[in-house]
Amino acid sequence: MRIHFIGIGGIGLSAIARVLKSEGHIITGSDLYHTSLTDKLQKEGIAITIPHNSDAINNQDLVIYSAVVKENNVERIEAKRQKIKTISRRESLKFFLENKKVYSVCGAHGKSTTTAMLASVFQNANAIIGAESKEFGSNVRVTNSEYLVFEADESDGSFVDSNPYCAIVTNSEPEHMEYYNYDYELFYNHYKKFLSIAKFRVINKDDKFLNSLNLDSKKVSIKDAKNIQYEIIEKNPKTTFEYRNQKFEVYGFGEHIVLDALMVIESANFEMSLEEISDNLKNFKGIKKRFDILQNANNFVLIDDYAHHPTEIKATLHSARIFALLNGNDKIIAVWQPHKYSRTIDNLNEFIECFEGVNELIILPVWSAGEEEKEINFRESFKRYNLKFADKIQAQNGKISLIKDNEVFEEISENLVIGFGAGDITYQLRG
Repeated sequence: MRIHFIGIGGIGLSAIARVLKSEGHIITGSDLYHTSLTDKLQKEGIAITIPHNSDAINNQDLVIYSAVVKENNVERIEAKRQKIKTISRRESLKFFLENKKVYSVCGAHGKSTTTAMLASVFQNANAIIGAESKEFGSNVRVTNSEYLVFEADESDGSFVDSNPYCAIVTNSEPEHMEYYNYDYELFYNHYKKFLSIAKFRVINKDDKFLNSLNLDSKKVSIKDAKNIQYEIIEKNPKTTFEYRNQKFEVYGFGEHIVLDALMVIESANFEMSLEEISDNLKNFKGIKKRFDILQNANNFVLIDDYAHHPTEIKATLHSARIFALLNGNDKIIAVWQPHKYSRTIDNLNEFIECFEGVNELIILPVWSAGEEEKEINFRESFKRYNLKFADKIQAQNGKISLIKDNEVFEEISENLVIGFGAGDITYQLRG
């Protein structure tokens, strides 16, 4: 089939495009901007139109669009005019999920890391991750296995359509509530459905809602791990711990990393021994944009992290403090690009609290993700911090520059600098 993807530069849609290309379909795509991901897709043989253009629609057999692409998109309008079947990303899941034993991972936080860990443990399984695994340099791995490790998406409710053979839920903290019309019963019922349709279930026992469900599940708690230790090996963060009389080593720092690993261990234990899981978990090298150490030399450390919710930022800052202590850095400077006005306003008090302990907080303009601009008084709300505002930052070897009105007003060349956000901050941090 000739299949066109609108919004192919998104991490989720690009994964589906890669999978369907591997099955022999002819893939094209479009997006608003050139990124490193669209460049990679083009090198893989996928023709991409930048920006969206009605000319990209040329009698394809099928058009698939991402959740952020609205009905007034010029390509969707043209596809409708040409009477081409057009479906959402969610509707496309059946193309590659229905005939697989899917280890489906969801939750408000930690699902990308958990999915990537699980892909490292299931060395021969197919994998679709919402981030790039450093182990195999992609968000997709295609094999002949009947098993598929899949990061499911709760932001649009589509995780209930992921055909879970094993359902894995890291946590159920309310997030993306605008999709659920702020209806908490509707939100939690999606998790109930997701878990109930799976043959096997692994949940976070420390999550009150998940633990309250009357379902036959394996339950894990951070309290189950013993002798947790952190160390830096060849400039990389590593955590070791003991669980069920077996020693494990995993890339990353923090109790949240240990909890993700426990979810993986119990999930994989349906198919393999603890010894094999321990060996394979060492293959995990982290994922791009999750505590991604970009620079580390001459007392200057630059880290990129995708955290864009207060819970995620708080956990990642805990990891940063451990790293700074072991690495000999005196101060932590946080650079935050708020993601979406709705999320920032809904969680403003939690955002104010989650940066507690940073020596300096630099706030960039809100990444709107298509939302209408709303007034947020960041200066007043975050006045407790050593606060600075920049239009953007620019990373170079050994420093970052803070830019306001197209002029550099400060350069930072020492201490640990960590960037947070799901917008374009990752490209700013990578120069």
